[in-house]
Amino acid sequence: MKRTFVLLQLAMLLGGGFRAWPADLPPLVHRAAEGVYYRQSEDEKRIIATTSWIEFRDFVVVVDANYPWGAGPILRDLRKITAKPVRFVLDTHYHADHSYGNGVFAEQGATIVSSDDTAADSRSRNTAGWAKNTDTGEYDLKQYRLVHPQLTFHDKLVIEDGERRLELIRVGPAHTRGDVVAWLPQERILFTGDVCTTRAQNNLSDPGMDPDGWVRVLGQLAEMNPAIVIPGHGIQGSVEALRGQQAYLAVIIEHVKAGIARQATPDQIQNEIDWGKYKPWSDEEKRNRAAVTILYEKLKSRPQGHS
Repeated sequence: MKRTFVLLQLAMLLGGGFRAWPADLPPLVHRAAEGVYYRQSEDEKRIIATTSWIEFRDFVVVVDANYPWGAGPILRDLRKITAKPVRFVLDTHYHADHSYGNGVFAEQGATIVSSDDTAADSRSRNTAGWAKNTDTGEYDLKQYRLVHPQLTFHDKLVIEDGERRLELIRVGPAHTRGDVVAWLPQERILFTGDVCTTRAQNNLSDPGMDPDGWVRVLGQLAEMNPAIVIPGHGIQGSVEALRGQQAYLAVIIEHVKAGIARQATPDQIQNEIDWGKYKPWSDEEKRNRAAVTILYEKLKSRPQGHS
């Protein structure tokens, strides 16, 4: 007993506090660092986004609420690791697979956080999208509650407790106009939402999407030199995930702009790109084709002289 007490006291002195790491994690949960976790998607259950959580001394911050039918399993897995309450949930952007689960967390006392533009898009676009839902069973949204962000900011919001600092940084417009990333500066861990994925899951269709801004933001995030990147979809990566995502988008933009200038069709542009150089982002031909077509229509509709 005395030896156990001494070891515990030594651990507290060396580590500034004692945190028990769970010996076994739930099957879909990965630990990125002490107190930092993410849960990978279950596509077959329509839980398609990555959800992360960060432990502070007395509470937890969740990054992306997922769908409501995903938020429940996520919470159950979180509870197997810590009993601390979820105080904040960040919506990195307003898309349904990242925010429709807000109500599940809000019922547990969490405050939903986002940029002001994401909150505005949630109120306008998610309200309409929720009302149009015709799914049945567990995917029927009538059994859940739509909750919009309750705490908003324009440029930056910091959450800290003296032991850990989490910076919520507005980077949009990129994937959407209100994109936010979460940054743990001490651990150099970056949570990107859909500004970066590590698999073929890019969506360029949002009305607020800014293609040139998106490429520029990825370059700025790469300059932060994160040790670990937790994407909106896919498993964790490094700074190379940001560079790979940037290269994939940049080559599409370059070819589409050149194609429009010479009056090429989207199919012609699609066939000119060497997609094999941009894996895993280019792994799905259907998504590549959609990206070219959507960007073609967006850029073609711009006034002449607009870069």
